[in-house]
Amino acid sequence: MGGASHGRSTGEASLRNFDIARLFEEMARLLEARGESVFRVRAYQRGAQALQALTEDVAAVTARGGLTSLPGIGRDLAARIEEYLATGRLAQLEALRAELPSGFLALLEIRGLGPRTARALWEQLGVDSVERLETLCRSRQVIGVAGIREKSRQNILAAIERWKLGRARVPLAAARAIAGQIGEVLRAHGGVERLEVAGSLRRMRDTVKDIDLLATSTDAGLVMRTFTTLPSVVEVVAEGATKATVRHRDGFTIDLRVVEPSALGAALQYFTGSREHNVRVREMAARRGLRISEDGVFDEATGARVGGATEEDVYASVGLPWIPPELRENQGEIEAAREGRLPTLVTTGDLRGDLHAHTDWSDGHHSLEQLVTAAEARGYEYIIVSDHSRSLTIAGGLGVDELRAQRAMIRALQPRFRVRILAGTECDILADGSLDFPDEVLAELDVVLAAVHSRFKQSRAEMTARIVRALGHPWVNVLAHPTGRRLGSREPYDLDLDAVLVAAREHGKAVEINASPERLDLKDAHARQAAALGVPVAIDTDTHYLREMDNRDLGVAVARRAWIEADQVLNTRPLQPLLRWARPPR
Repeated sequence: MGGASHGRSTGEASLRNFDIARLFEEMARLLEARGESVFRVRAYQRGAQALQALTEDVAAVTARGGLTSLPGIGRDLAARIEEYLATGRLAQLEALRAELPSGFLALLEIRGLGPRTARALWEQLGVDSVERLETLCRSRQVIGVAGIREKSRQNILAAIERWKLGRARVPLAAARAIAGQIGEVLRAHGGVERLEVAGSLRRMRDTVKDIDLLATSTDAGLVMRTFTTLPSVVEVVAEGATKATVRHRDGFTIDLRVVEPSALGAALQYFTGSREHNVRVREMAARRGLRISEDGVFDEATGARVGGATEEDVYASVGLPWIPPELRENQGEIEAAREGRLPTLVTTGDLRGDLHAHTDWSDGHHSLEQLVTAAEARGYEYIIVSDHSRSLTIAGGLGVDELRAQRAMIRALQPRFRVRILAGTECDILADGSLDFPDEVLAELDVVLAAVHSRFKQSRAEMTARIVRALGHPWVNVLAHPTGRRLGSREPYDLDLDAVLVAAREHGKAVEINASPERLDLKDAHARQAAALGVPVAIDTDTHYLREMDNRDLGVAVARRAWIEADQVLNTRPLQPLLRWARPPR
């Protein structure tokens, strides 16, 4: 490739930076497959991120000797960059490619398989694709290879099924992260003036099939070139002057459209959907002699454009107020908008605290003091400490003496902090519906969460009776992650949720919207059902790492899709009303 001119345009420089970043991404994956050091793998991943974010031509940085001043670029990676700039290739990468079959990397996406096991399966049985792995698992030929036994064979088959589902739909948090990363790069390199997310991602569905992006720009060609050459793009499915569709390395498609600023509102409304919602809006427009498309709102008789710069324009043209994206599912929002009954949906800013958080006393990865400091930084009024109870030994559950010692530490820490530290527990609901701590211990706490963590395969009648009995306990306040689902890896346990929600109402309990990206439990339909019954919901993060406290946005999104307002959420209440609800005078 040689020492190309350093006076390239920003767009051209971006393409070269992306080329090297893409190769570093591939290097990281191949090193992982080879079983190399995790530190070496991460070095290439960090190097790829640094190059993707770099707005200056990497060749110019190289020419002035500044490569190692870039974040994530050490001497080894700097040498690889220089090699590529001089020769147009990476010899080490080509050697790694030659070692493994082309379909091998997909095996690493099978949860629990691991690179060493995958390599052993390839070397001993010729497993070079997920399809080949599934065939050999079903024929039981994998048993005995790399320590695989019958139970692990079954687990691999289950993981393959989850992998297939995962390639069809992506969890909300993962899709948001990818859209955010792509947006950052396009804004830095692609001449983007404004970038908006549309589709099911904007509606905040718990899983999404693809990502829709809309942009305005003075240079659509540059935007398209930048988008189609991103390191994470493995295939350009379609490409035109103002629209491109690509396949992301995680298996789903991303659409990008560049639109005129005067049509952005119409395009945003049109591509946010849902299809059923849009059909209703277009039918209303037709009755008024109007036509709504992605290009704007038009008078059918004259063809004149009468709106479309904003979404408010579009809805006003059919006599409606703007409808929040989360509600656009044709589930009564059109009628509510027409009649002035749209809810004032809860926002992240309404939350006064978090009622589900762990520390290193059980399976959290931070101290009690760090948790409280993080809560103060987020402006909370209160934060709970809800570590696991004694039966969950795999999570380091606390015994009675440990729980009381933790309470003593909370009392000692409290004078140092503005935020109120609530003493709590995530108490196991045992198989018969009894609780993991005796009544006198639970009575000492400010708020008690109860949750199922075992015996997931109980019958529908057993599981329902188990949870209903726990909700009847006088010291229980919140049913945590009520259905036990884990997106893409575990189905909800079998229970009569109607009976559970009725029991929660009868006993004055709350149910949780667990904002953990892999849970989002309750889901939106069930949360709406709870709110309709008058059961309060708690929007909690189930924090184990401090960064997970910011997952509250995901929980709020579920609540918004459930039409929930702030006064229906338990942890929008000020401290004293919350405590009076949890521990009323007896």
